[in-house]
Amino acid sequence: MGLKQAIKKLDAFPRAEEHLLQKTQSGAIVSIFGLVIMATLFLHELRYYLSTYRVHQMSVDLKRGETLPIHINMTFPSLPCDVLSVDAIDMSGKHEVDLDTNIWKLRLSSNGHIIGTEYLSDLVEKGHSHGHGDHKDHHSHNVHHGDHKHEHGDHKDEHEDIKSHLQTYDEETEKMVKKVKQAIANGEGCRVYGVLDVQRVAGNFHISVHGLNIFVAQMIFEGSNNVNVSHMIHDLSFGPKYPGIHNPLDGTVRILRGASGTFKYYIKIVPTEYRYISKEVLPTNQFSVTEYFSPMNEFDRTWPGMLDRWMYRIIEGVMKPRKRGMF
Repeated sequence: MGLKQAIKKLDAFPRAEEHLLQKTQSGAIVSIFGLVIMATLFLHELRYYLSTYRVHQMSVDLKRGETLPIHINMTFPSLPCDVLSVDAIDMSGKHEVDLDTNIWKLRLSSNGHIIGTEYLSDLVEKGHSHGHGDHKDHHSHNVHHGDHKHEHGDHKDEHEDIKSHLQTYDEETEKMVKKVKQAIANGEGCRVYGVLDVQRVAGNFHISVHGLNIFVAQMIFEGSNNVNVSHMIHDLSFGPKYPGIHNPLDGTVRILRGASGTFKYYIKIVPTEYRYISKEVLPTNQFSVTEYFSPMNEFDRTWPGMLDRWMYRIIEGVMKPRKRGMF
């Protein structure tokens, strides 16, 4: 018996006393509360373990000969599509007309509903000298006519053709002016969206009424102070989006009331590579921006608009998401 008693004393799990085994309401509450805390801590730690973190690195950008995609999605609620033009130019002064463009203009009603579309395939501003070539031909004809009087009949017919062409141009211009004025009176706006591919060098693009002949613009707006370049930037980016990207101009709204001027956005672009855990590489770009507004003065000869000027950095950013370890 002495040996058995000694062995029982070595039991590491003695039976609890009877009063400790009684179930109570307070005990149930404490048990449930403890289980909730344990489940919460477990899920939190599991989520932390499955999450990733980013490693940022910097290197010199050695890429050459590639293009820079500019994703545009903007609304101009106070300017009809007929007067808006999109123009891009690089640091050397070369207009980007030989690159792929995919820009659309959507006519918007005063309620924001789409009422028409237009595709832009040429980004060069329309000439400010419509009809100048016709006047040049007219002048050449007069000189030729003075030197060769025996061809008077032929030149007379030629003169009538030129005069008729100029008259047609004036009629078309008048129709266009009436159409635009009616669109402005109806509260028409325009949404510009698409992708513009440019060279990976410093440059700028602007959306404005610069594509109009200066005299036509004067007839439509009766002065540059009446051009309302209020706009909303839904999306402005320089490449595909990666998880967690922040484009500082997305959602920007600039509304002018009783004033006019030019909005200028100075953008600094940093080429970026996002390397997924699967080793896939996504080339894109990040950017920072500084914004200015230049109000129109009474004697300014320029026309309002929206100008985006970018600088391309030679430093490349590399982002690598990584999984967390056990410790």
